[in-house]
Amino acid sequence: MAVITADDGTGPVALTATSVSSVNAEPPLLVFSVSAQSSASDVLLRAETVVVHLLDAHDLEIAQLGATSGVDRFAQTDRWSRLVTGEPVYHDVRAWVRCSVIGRMDAGGSTVIAAHALQSHVARDGEGEQGGALVYHNRTWHRLGSTPSSADPARDPSLPRTDVRRPPLPS
Repeated sequence: MAVITADDGTGPVALTATSVSSVNAEPPLLVFSVSAQSSASDVLLRAETVVVHLLDAHDLEIAQLGATSGVDRFAQTDRWSRLVTGEPVYHDVRAWVRCSVIGRMDAGGSTVIAAHALQSHVARDGEGEQGGALVYHNRTWHRLGSTPSSADPARDPSLPRTDVRRPPLPS
């Protein structure tokens, strides 16, 4: 899960993206798509830069905020700030990547945006965070992985868990 933020000079926008893909390591490139129906689409189609926030289960509120229609996603000013380069960035997310938009392609009712990573910040590296992946499936938020330890208060027990088990390798 990711939340994409941008500002083309008309004010910040944000949206939750269920899919962001890395397409190249050198130079570091990624892609995501934006539905024409999104309230953020006009700004994202004009913005020269974006911030891709890479989320985990601890970031559920930010994911829900970016996915909720008709709300001011930047009303809580203590949750976000601007980078020195001007882009809006949410605080305390697992990681974020500031990107330069290098291309856009119409794809039906959506636009695929290609972006070059310019700067990144990692707040939580995932070590010791087994089961922290956040996904949205069948209109429900899920955390992938095994059952959380009762000794770990940072985990949100209200999220449904989906155990992902790999089949054994053939001998």
